[in-house]
Amino acid sequence: MSHAQPDRARLFRSLHTPTAPLALANAWDVASARVIEAAGAPAIATTSAGVAWSLGSPDGDSLARNLALDLVARIVAAVAVPVTADIEGGYGTDAADIARTVEGVLAAGAVGVNIEDGTRPPAELAARLAVARRTAERAGAGLFLNARVDTFLFGLGDPDTRLRETLDRAHRYVEAGADGVFVPGVTDPATLAALAEEIPVPLNAMAGPGAPAVAELGALGVARVSLGSGVAQTAYATARAAARDLYTTGTYASLADGIPFPELNGLLSEGR
Repeated sequence: MSHAQPDRARLFRSLHTPTAPLALANAWDVASARVIEAAGAPAIATTSAGVAWSLGSPDGDSLARNLALDLVARIVAAVAVPVTADIEGGYGTDAADIARTVEGVLAAGAVGVNIEDGTRPPAELAARLAVARRTAERAGAGLFLNARVDTFLFGLGDPDTRLRETLDRAHRYVEAGADGVFVPGVTDPATLAALAEEIPVPLNAMAGPGAPAVAELGALGVARVSLGSGVAQTAYATARAAARDLYTTGTYASLADGIPFPELNGLLSEGR
């Protein structure tokens, strides 16, 4: 763990407030992290999907731990702001695996992680969170544990009781050591307000086209707003559009809005 990690961890934790929600345009490689930082980001969050795609794997606990951690370390070394890593379910199947992943995140210099329940039983994520918390405490690190609840994202359970189930999971995860709760798949103001009111730690929402603006989410009680894999998806859509133009009409209009070469090259040439 780097000497700068505790200070960055404290800074990162302080950024979670509904008054001015922490807005995260998730990165997936060093170049995207530098571009996002240069745009004014106070912190960098990775997207597990974007990271996996960039390294040739599908999302969904398919990427090897060492590849994911190497990418986190590269991003941390390239930016001056705190970095939080999306580690999917923890890149492992047992407590020892989760501990190794968290140790690797800390060694890379990151200040936080996202861990998701997906379709796992809530008890399993609670156990993983507890291991992550103990591992961070042994290392003397103020790691921000963000627990992702996937009930809405995956449409789990009865729609009539989904909010209650989400809140029950959130409370369970907080008891296990979570510092924040991430509920992707929700943009409805009433649901977000209900979540923020009953969850005792900062609420993280995932935003995209059609979602309330960041300030509006803050007014509902949301303290952190993520774009998830949306930025990576948009970048790959641009690559596809350019390729289709080239191979169908033989034109290049899709390249018109690219970042100028000197600017992008300069971001990777500058020292931190």
